[in-house]
Amino acid sequence: MGAPGEVGAAAAGGALLLCASLLGAGCALGLSLGRGRGAQDRGALAWLCYDALVHFALEGPFVYLSFKGNIAESDGLIASLWKEYGKADARWLNFDPTIVSLEILTVVLDGFLALVLIYAIVKEKYYRHFIQITLCVCELYGGWMTFSPDWLMGSPNLNTNSWLYFWVYLVFFNSVWVLIPGLLLCQSWVELKKMYHKGNSLGKKFQ
Repeated sequence: MGAPGEVGAAAAGGALLLCASLLGAGCALGLSLGRGRGAQDRGALAWLCYDALVHFALEGPFVYLSFKGNIAESDGLIASLWKEYGKADARWLNFDPTIVSLEILTVVLDGFLALVLIYAIVKEKYYRHFIQITLCVCELYGGWMTFSPDWLMGSPNLNTNSWLYFWVYLVFFNSVWVLIPGLLLCQSWVELKKMYHKGNSLGKKFQ
């Protein structure tokens, strides 16, 4: 058996490699679906495909394993990833009602909305920005409710002593789900504003 440091490094490397693989697959699929479209839509589709993969391939199994027992006592590739993340946030190792409740909502609602939004962008549906705003608000709400309860208690479950667990696992990975939904909300604001002004201009022409 390897030394504890070697085992920990291998686990961290495996978790990061799996996340990178999902990112690569999501980007490839999204860029393929967005072929011929503008840069903003291609970027949105790449993110949404990755987002859906994370919800269904990582968070879905987390919910299943949580009801089956808990992550700490589970085996397998997905369990090992969540065990690694659990070194940064201990609530993911055992059945935490708040975390599991949020993950159920994330998998079922956010995952479904991501698929609907992918379809709406590709097919240029009229409801695209309604779904986009709804999904982004759900993602931001999920992020807030994941960390706010622990912050209010003084962050007893968060590991802030390790740069890897704090800056990479907690700050970087979670801030991505704040930054990109925030950018998509801004995009929807701009596009809806354009539609409003275009509608007003057309209305005035026929008055």
